[in-house]
Amino acid sequence: MTSSGIKLITGLGNPGMKYDKTRHNAGFWFVDELARRYGGTFKTESRFSGECCKVDIAGMPVWLLKPTTFMNRSGLSAKQLMSFFKFSPTDVLIAHDELDIAPGALRLKFGGGHGGHNGLRDLHAQLGADYWRLRIGIGHPGDRNKVVDYVLSRPTQNEEIEIMRSIDLACDEIERIVQGDMQIVMNTLHSK
Repeated sequence: MTSSGIKLITGLGNPGMKYDKTRHNAGFWFVDELARRYGGTFKTESRFSGECCKVDIAGMPVWLLKPTTFMNRSGLSAKQLMSFFKFSPTDVLIAHDELDIAPGALRLKFGGGHGGHNGLRDLHAQLGADYWRLRIGIGHPGDRNKVVDYVLSRPTQNEEIEIMRSIDLACDEIERIVQGDMQIVMNTLHSK
């Protein structure tokens, strides 16, 4: 699947200091780093049920969004902003934590299932499955009964270093992502 470009980048996470440093907020970490690099300042927008800002990436206006609805209602926030600006799901990149990938690894993909991820499940319900995803590896606890506590806890120091390194790599590729050069980015990120 090629892309005509990305107009909205939504990071998934849970709002509030309690969740700020947890693995489940890796998507927030990604959009926070993009805002830092591109001079954006998040502001609460109640009409979009989130915090958002508009930045210029590769000469194109791009919205960054952090839903304040909690993870299991992330789709509402994305849909509200998309409807207002008349974006299609193919204009959207969702950045989220991924249990099935080791810390430090990334995958860029289009479409697919939600894999039990509550944020993606709600996005599927609101938008369908045809959007781009940046899957940020956080690793798996090894026991499915421990997943909830695992994603809602802070990564180890070494895991956090690896996750932040992967976020830096993704940010380094963001201009090509925004321009729609997805295959080049996949070749680069998937080989790391």
